[in-house]
Amino acid sequence: MAALIKALAKSIGPKLAIGLALGGGAWAAMHVLEWPAERDAAAASDPQVDTAAAPAPAPASAPASAAPTKPAERRSDQPMAIDPRALTVKRVLAIDGPFRHGHYVWDEKGAPASGPVIITIDLKAETLSVFRAGYEIGAAVILYGATDKPSPLGAFPITQKDADHVSNLYDAPMPYAQRLTSDGVFIHGSDVEYGRGTHGCIGVPTAFAKKLFGVTKLGDIVVITNGKMLNVGKAQVGA
Repeated sequence: MAALIKALAKSIGPKLAIGLALGGGAWAAMHVLEWPAERDAAAASDPQVDTAAAPAPAPASAPASAAPTKPAERRSDQPMAIDPRALTVKRVLAIDGPFRHGHYVWDEKGAPASGPVIITIDLKAETLSVFRAGYEIGAAVILYGATDKPSPLGAFPITQKDADHVSNLYDAPMPYAQRLTSDGVFIHGSDVEYGRGTHGCIGVPTAFAKKLFGVTKLGDIVVITNGKMLNVGKAQVGA
């Protein structure tokens, strides 16, 4: 078994080898893998950051050219469900050497220029991956919530993007912030150093956060697990 894991680490990178060893190549978040008929709204105030009132849904008669409505916000304890087919992996990035705090990779070569974007986060492996149309285009080592303020598990839509956000509770900058929950969980730029934690947010290197901010849109899904990885058995490695 050790020889198998070593071979996997060499071929597909340490972050995926860790996940395969711990999670058996399981689907991420198996308890939330059916697309819901509709998304329920989560009306809760945000104690950590400034909160803007969610716009009312567009009426059914709104013209097709009208701006899309903001996705319904969800609290940390209200994850949504997603279709497992949306998590099909066609390519993973090859990562050479140890993947340590502060490290990230970004490579869009060979990936479709457009398509659905899904972000996966494994708290146990301390990694984030971003996929477009099933092709991994970026990965980073993360910070996550400390014991007293854990990061939530499940699937959440991006409901707000603010490149210059500042926490009104901690008076701390949150560059390239992307809101996941109504109670203040974001992905945002941070100094990702070993031993540090967050107040529930997912911290990524700021340069990576800027790139991630540039490829996502409101409604894109973020799946957070704790030791479960996507099925990469049929995925191509590298470009």
